[in-house]
Amino acid sequence: MHTIIRDKETSRDEFIFYSKRLMRLLIEHALSFLPFQDCVVQTPQGQDYAGKCYAGKQITGVSILRAGETMEPALRAVCKDVRIGTILIQTNQLTGEPELHYLRLPKDISDDHVILMDCTVSTGAAAMMAVRVLLDHDVPEDKIFLLSLLMAEMGVHSVAYAFPRVRIITTAVDKRVNDLFRIIPGIGNFGDRYFGTDAAPDGSDEEEVASAT
Repeated sequence: MHTIIRDKETSRDEFIFYSKRLMRLLIEHALSFLPFQDCVVQTPQGQDYAGKCYAGKQITGVSILRAGETMEPALRAVCKDVRIGTILIQTNQLTGEPELHYLRLPKDISDDHVILMDCTVSTGAAAMMAVRVLLDHDVPEDKIFLLSLLMAEMGVHSVAYAFPRVRIITTAVDKRVNDLFRIIPGIGNFGDRYFGTDAAPDGSDEEEVASAT
């Protein structure tokens, strides 16, 4: 699936189809790291069944706009009635620093396990700012799950060093980031390829550039 979505010749329809498949697999795998406890239910045959149930209050998804919102349908497909929040982080072109431009989080998010979603993470700066926003809203660090289809080693190391208790879950890790903070070999501009909007002339990924410091 990565071979298909990384191929520059892949059509938009195929890119969307296989991206969605990867998102579903990623989210279902991430849910296996949630805490569970033993519970007993009764089957229609009147028999007890010893199973497992979620040992938390509820799950909230938070997407880092804009590519992160493409992962919301996959989360909703496997988590019934999941709450969704959004964060928009962009780079200040004068200072090169990431800035928070928009924030909408559900109430009482501090009690939830939070699935933080962004399709690509290069340097990790945007992801780290998003994690800090969640911490500022009293979400415990060990209840934050950072999900991404593709991450650079630099981003993984940066987030893990800054927030060692955050769970980082991805479908692939690329080794390099170039001088423009783009993942190499990468996937291109995920948002443009998914939404069918015009890409930057150099094929850059806006999410990767937005996370550059």
